[in-house]
Amino acid sequence: MLLRFSPLTVRTWNRFRSIRRGYWSAVILLVMLLLACFAELLANNRAIVVYHDSTLYFPTYGAVIPGRVFGLEYQYETNYRELQNKYTEEGSGNWLLMPIIPYSPYETTVKEGSYPPEPPDLSRSHYLGTDIAGRDISSRLIYGFRIAIFFSLILLIINYAVGIALGCMMGYWGGGFDLIFQRIIEIWSNVPILYVIMIIASIITPNFMLLILIMVLFGWMSMTWYMRTATYKEKERDYVLAARALGASTPRIIFMHILPNAISIVVTFVPFSIVSGISALTSLDYLGFGLPAPTPSWGEMLRQGTDNLHAPWIAISVVAALVLVLTMVTFVGEAVREALDPKKHAIYE
Repeated sequence: MLLRFSPLTVRTWNRFRSIRRGYWSAVILLVMLLLACFAELLANNRAIVVYHDSTLYFPTYGAVIPGRVFGLEYQYETNYRELQNKYTEEGSGNWLLMPIIPYSPYETTVKEGSYPPEPPDLSRSHYLGTDIAGRDISSRLIYGFRIAIFFSLILLIINYAVGIALGCMMGYWGGGFDLIFQRIIEIWSNVPILYVIMIIASIITPNFMLLILIMVLFGWMSMTWYMRTATYKEKERDYVLAARALGASTPRIIFMHILPNAISIVVTFVPFSIVSGISALTSLDYLGFGLPAPTPSWGEMLRQGTDNLHAPWIAISVVAALVLVLTMVTFVGEAVREALDPKKHAIYE
C-alpha cells in the first residue's frame, strides 16, 4: 500500500527539492552515511571475499582466519595484502578482493628506509598519506566520519527527546511547574561544560557513551525553550480547546495535537544540531578531552596537522573533510528552514 502524504507535505517537499544546493547536499550526506555504516568494505586490512581451493571466505565481518587455512606458514590472522601478492605470483586460480583502501584505521605501516608521516603514495594505496604513527589518513578519515556523525545523531535524538517532552510540559501546564524548571534551566545553563569535561577526563578516560551523557546533561536546554514557546502559542488554538472538550488526555493533546503542529521548529533545527555535535566532538578531541587514543578522530588528526606543519597533507585532509561535511549540513539546514518558512510560502485567503 502506497504512502499518502498531505498536499501541504508534498508542497513543502517540492519547495525543498527546488533548492538544489540543499537537496543535493542532503542526497550526498545520505550516501556518505550509508557508506559509513559499511566502512569496513571501503577501508580495512581484511579482504572482502577470498576464493581459495574452490571455497569462498568472507573475512571482513567474520571471525579471524589463520594463515594456515590459506596455505601460509603461520597460525595468526592472515595478512591479506601478502596473500594477494602470493596469489598473483602463483597464478593458481585463487583470488581475493581487497577494499579500496587496504588498511585499517589502527594499522601502522612504515615503508622501509623512511619514517612517518609519509606523503600520499598511490602505489601503496596511501591516497592521503600517513600520520605520525604511520596509519593511513584516508582510512582514519572514513572511520572518524562514522564516529562523528553517529555521535551527533545519538546526541541529537536524546537531547530532542528530553527537550521536546519537557518544553511541551512547561508550555502546556505553565504555572509553578514552568517557573521551577525555568529557574533550574537558568542555573544549569551557567555551569561551564568544558570545565566539567576537563575534571571528568582527569579522573577517568572518557569513552563514546560517557561523552554523550555529559553532552546530554548540558545540551537539552535550547530545544526546551523553543518547544515551551511553541506550546504556549499552540495550546490556545481552537483545535486544542476542541480536543480538551472531547475529553482527550493531556499526553494525547501534547504529543498527538500540539507537537505535530510545532514539528517545523524541530525539523528546522536538526541540521544545525548535527553541525554542533560534530564540532563539539572535534573540539574536545583536538583539546585532548575527547575519545581516547587510538580512536580515529577528526579532532585528534587536526591536532596532529597543526603540530606537524612539515606534513601539510594531514591538516589539509582533515580540514577539507570538515569543511565539506559541515558546509553540506549547513546547506541542508538553510534549505529546510526556507522550505518550512510560513512567511514566504503561506497563502491567506
